[in-house]
Amino acid sequence: MSRSSSGFVAGLTAAALAAVGFLAYQASASAPDTLGKKPDTSPSASASRSPKDKADPAAVPAQSGSGERVVYSVGEDRVWLVGGSGKAQRTFKVTPSTVDPVPGTYAVTSRSGTVTGTDGVAIEHVVRFATVDGIAIGFSAAVDGSTPKPDPSKKTGGIRESRKDGNAMWEFATISKKVVVVP
Repeated sequence: MSRSSSGFVAGLTAAALAAVGFLAYQASASAPDTLGKKPDTSPSASASRSPKDKADPAAVPAQSGSGERVVYSVGEDRVWLVGGSGKAQRTFKVTPSTVDPVPGTYAVTSRSGTVTGTDGVAIEHVVRFATVDGIAIGFSAAVDGSTPKPDPSKKTGGIRESRKDGNAMWEFATISKKVVVVP
């Protein structure tokens, strides 16, 4: 190899390494702090529902944190979109997936406008916040408006909501928004 060829190859290699380094820096700078960490399963992240709370579905679960957040109860199959005041701006029932996230505090890590769910159904307004055994967990609405129970023989992470509730979730749960999962 001639001197000019090896210099050219060395220059291209250096430029490629610099580009990869820059892209890695950008990715790490925009990643949420919770990425790669186990969920916070401290007592403050789990909920203890009082009998009064059961009577009022709009009541935000106790011990679900503070500030703006999405609260998801795996036991009640219910979501609360909580504003900065600590009061629910909206609450609604959901159809759970076959794989539940562990109670704890997460953050929205990705969103997709329209995709096909793992069950083959066209879905929209996908808001992902966790991964369990390689299965992405998130909220979504079926484009056809259906919310059937998932096939228990398949591992799916899609928590289905109505299209109307899916629109509200999409507007509220932007990247890095806190998601608190309670029992």
